[in-house]
Amino acid sequence: MLTINMITPGNNVAGQGVGSATNELIHLLETHAKGELRIQANTAKNADICHVHTVHPLSYAQMLAAKVPVVMHVHFLPDTLEGSIQLTPPFDKLFSSYVMKMYKSADELVVVNPYFIDALEAYQLPREHITYLPNVVDASVFRPARGEHPLIYDRYGIDPEAFNVISVGQVQTRKGVMDFLEVAKRCPQLQFYWAGGFSFGAFTDGYKGLKEQMANPPANVHFLDIVPREEMNALYNAMDVLFMPSYAELFPMAVIEAVNSGLPIVLRDLDLYRVIYFTDYLRASDNAGFADLLLHLRQDPAFYDKALTYSKKIADDYSADSIAQKWIAYYHHVYEVHEGKRKPLLMKKSK
Repeated sequence: MLTINMITPGNNVAGQGVGSATNELIHLLETHAKGELRIQANTAKNADICHVHTVHPLSYAQMLAAKVPVVMHVHFLPDTLEGSIQLTPPFDKLFSSYVMKMYKSADELVVVNPYFIDALEAYQLPREHITYLPNVVDASVFRPARGEHPLIYDRYGIDPEAFNVISVGQVQTRKGVMDFLEVAKRCPQLQFYWAGGFSFGAFTDGYKGLKEQMANPPANVHFLDIVPREEMNALYNAMDVLFMPSYAELFPMAVIEAVNSGLPIVLRDLDLYRVIYFTDYLRASDNAGFADLLLHLRQDPAFYDKALTYSKKIADDYSADSIAQKWIAYYHHVYEVHEGKRKPLLMKKSK
């Protein structure tokens, strides 16, 4: 049995997806890999592999001190932060350099987005040491439960008789917040909710303008701020559809959570989604298209039911058993390839 040391300093920033993805993976392996893997956190004692999840300096220090193979989980690339965080020169270049040096100090990289593989290879990282493994959520937590949590309606001011639309994510430019507001104006008969806030405060891209818009939204728009994760399934079950107008995503946990909770989804037509979701789903490229889809869902029960079948297929594709087996095989592969020893990528050249 392999022992995996999960290195997670800095993983507790409220409302950001890396923390959620890490906690879900740890829970997955603790419940679906018993007898195959032993999971521990932030202690190298008896570890066979160290798995780093954040770019926090304490994570980097533990990585450098490790005597066993190190897996680095790549949740973002420096250029994917555009539209999320504003860093002024020279801090932007310093941060980018730091992140890439950290990635190159690992033995293996796991990416949450298959498009990252080509990008990392362009940074002179060897492709054969980069693996795509998707995020996952606990289906016993995120599940259809409509009517089981009646207090959620009063807590967040939700009208149970309305057709309720939810977007989930940090309030950032790239998340399409301005489009969310515009679509709400086009659909006054629907209620729109945004679950998420400014996880990075004033460093958030577009912070001032977004704050101003949030202070005076349309009458049918409700910004809920950061919702505790333990309340998210109840919130999904108080909604009728997940709407994600993001211009760029890495691997949105909200989509997997929502489809497991029994919601149809409406997404922007991004190339990434066609790769990672493997199936049909409702998509549009502009605000008029988003509004048409949301209104159609409200007005046509047959169309709504068809959208639900799309969500069920995505939920099945990302089942816990399937993803857990991929991780078990991956860790054993890493241990065998590296013979239980450190071989940082800085010492390797791409073939």
